[in-house]
Amino acid sequence: MPDIPQRLAAITGREPAVRAVAMPSDTNPSGDIFGGWLLSQMDLAAGTIAYIRADGRVATAAVDAMSFHAPVYVGDLVSCYVEVGRVGRTSMTIQVEAWARRGRSGEEVKVTEGRFTMVAIDEQGRPRPVPPEP
Repeated sequence: MPDIPQRLAAITGREPAVRAVAMPSDTNPSGDIFGGWLLSQMDLAAGTIAYIRADGRVATAAVDAMSFHAPVYVGDLVSCYVEVGRVGRTSMTIQVEAWARRGRSGEEVKVTEGRFTMVAIDEQGRPRPVPPEP
C-alpha cells in the first residue's frame, strides 16, 4: 500500500511544498482550525516555490483569491500543493491547493485553494526582475 505522500501525490499529480499537522494550539475560540493558520501554511508553500523560481528573496504582494471548501480539524495532516502560473517581469502568480488527510478516517479532502502574487525583491526589498527559466 502506498504511503500518505504517494497517495496525495497521486490525487493531485504533484508533491506538496508544505506539510503540517493541525494542532490544538491552531484553533479559534470555537475549537475549529483558524483560517489564518491555514492561510499562513499556503503562504509558506507559495513563498517556497516562488523563492526557487525567482532564484532568491520574494515577498507576498497579494492574496488574489481564497476559497475555503471544507474545515480542517485538529489532527489533520495538511498538505499544500503549488503551481506557478503567470510569470511577469518582477512578479509571479502561484496557485495553491490545500488538502487534509483526516486524522482518524484517513479520508483525503481538498479544503482550500487560493491564488497568491509573489514579487521577487532585492537586498533592499525593492522589486527585481524574475530571471528566465533555465
